[in-house]
Order: sequence, then C-alpha cells, then structure tokens
Amino acid sequence: MRKKLRSKPSKEISYTSEIRVRFVETDPLGIVWHGNYIQYFEDGREAFGRHHGVSYLDQKDNNFSTPIVKSNTEHKLPLRYGDIATVKTTYVDSPAAKMIFKYEIFNPEGEIVCTGETVQVFVELGGELSLTIPEFFMKWKRKVGLIDA
Repeated sequence: MRKKLRSKPSKEISYTSEIRVRFVETDPLGIVWHGNYIQYFEDGREAFGRHHGVSYLDQKDNNFSTPIVKSNTEHKLPLRYGDIATVKTTYVDSPAAKMIFKYEIFNPEGEIVCTGETVQVFVELGGELSLTIPEFFMKWKRKVGLIDA
C-alpha cells in the first residue's frame, strides 16, 4: 500500500489591481490579443510589489533583478477594448530562491478570463544567479509574516 505524502499548505499573499484594455492591445475583432495577457500579469506583479514593498526598484536597490524563467497562461474568455479588468496577483511562498506568482484576470462581469503563473529567479546585477534567497527578500518574508521573525 502506498503512503500518501502530505504537503504543507503554502502561504500566499495577494493584491488586486485594475487595468483598462487599450485599443492597441486588441486585434481586428476588437478582442485582446493573447500575448498581451503576459503584460497584464506584469502590471499586476508591479502593483503587488509597490503595495507590499518588494517592487522591481526595491530589488534593484538591493543589487538584484528577477528575470522570468517560466510562464504559462490559460485563456478562458476574451477581454475587449475599453474593458476594465481586475488582476488578482498572488505570491506563492517557496523555500527555494525564486518568486512564484499566480494570476487571475476577471472581466467587468467578474468572470475569469485568464489564469497563469510566472516563476522568477534572483540574479545579482552583475549577472550571477543566486542559489540562496537574498537577505533583503528574507527580511521582506519576515515582515509580511511568511516566515517567523
């Protein structure tokens, strides 16, 4: 008989922001071109970072950047020019030296139009990949209650 492994529930922190679909983001049918959802993920990630004190500028001030090494999207419904969409960005805690974000994008009616995930790693501004979590990020995780002080 196989023994079931029980995983610990991961801790998550979310932030919800809004974006307005611009004309340039739509195709000739007036719906958002699929590649623009990655930009909406970035908009949500930037809003999350500003709100929770871990923005790209904070990372740069600590001599790090966090390039994306993996992304995926799942499209369910279209957004249209002029829609005000809601982007829910959720940081999923990990013991590894990476940042995982999940996204849910909702149309004005509150229906999910797209979901996705990105994974980012820590790279020193000189180009060296960090195999351990940088100290500034550990401090942030303590500050927001993801790890004990």
